[in-house]
Amino acid sequence: METGPLQIDEQGRAMDGSSITSDRRLFMQFLSYGGCQDESLLAETLTESGIESVLYRDINDPQGIGLLTLSDSPDFFIDTLRPVLNEDPFRALTLKPEYTMFGRTYTIGYETDLDEVLLERPRRRVFSADESWAVWYPLRRAGSFEQLPTAEQREILMEHGRLGSSFGEAGYAVDIRLACHGIDKHDNDFVIGLLGKDLHPLSALVQAMRKTQQTSKHLTSLGPFFVGKVFWQSHPVP
Repeated sequence: METGPLQIDEQGRAMDGSSITSDRRLFMQFLSYGGCQDESLLAETLTESGIESVLYRDINDPQGIGLLTLSDSPDFFIDTLRPVLNEDPFRALTLKPEYTMFGRTYTIGYETDLDEVLLERPRRRVFSADESWAVWYPLRRAGSFEQLPTAEQREILMEHGRLGSSFGEAGYAVDIRLACHGIDKHDNDFVIGLLGKDLHPLSALVQAMRKTQQTSKHLTSLGPFFVGKVFWQSHPVP
């Protein structure tokens, strides 16, 4: 089997059809905690630290919160974020490891503006003042999908993508798609964030996606689902 040069950069396609690449991407981590009795202390700590982050109130736990952090460097999560989380007020909380998610933005190969797709658009979405509801969850594809011909894979993904786009065009939901191959302790492949002004459309989108070929035939696991509403953002975007 012949192979070409090893290529691990994010790839796209310029307007003239030529190939473009980028070695930049955004990493995001989602953590969930219980036992939070004073949310304002968390917001104050994150404000002082200057960490790009979002705090969510957990709809399923009256003392639960979700913390989303992001950076274009994985070192940030060890060198900057970790010390903050090991001090009060975060140290006093109870981590819920079943909701821990970590992933990176990626391209499919046809994008014409890589910085927009990999860095700018994801930031706008998670910091949007309008998209206050969020559903975050991981998923793992079945091996059956990887064995399909490329053309069939593309058609399955297009079906899934068209459904998501229809919700976006209607103003119901936007998504964050992160790859987590090899960096997820449960061996998931992707982390998905669904964001919107209201909760019901996010639930309706998940329901509608159950009928797509990808979800109904080619997933081995989906979830757990964290459902929450934003109560603080490091720099909300109008």
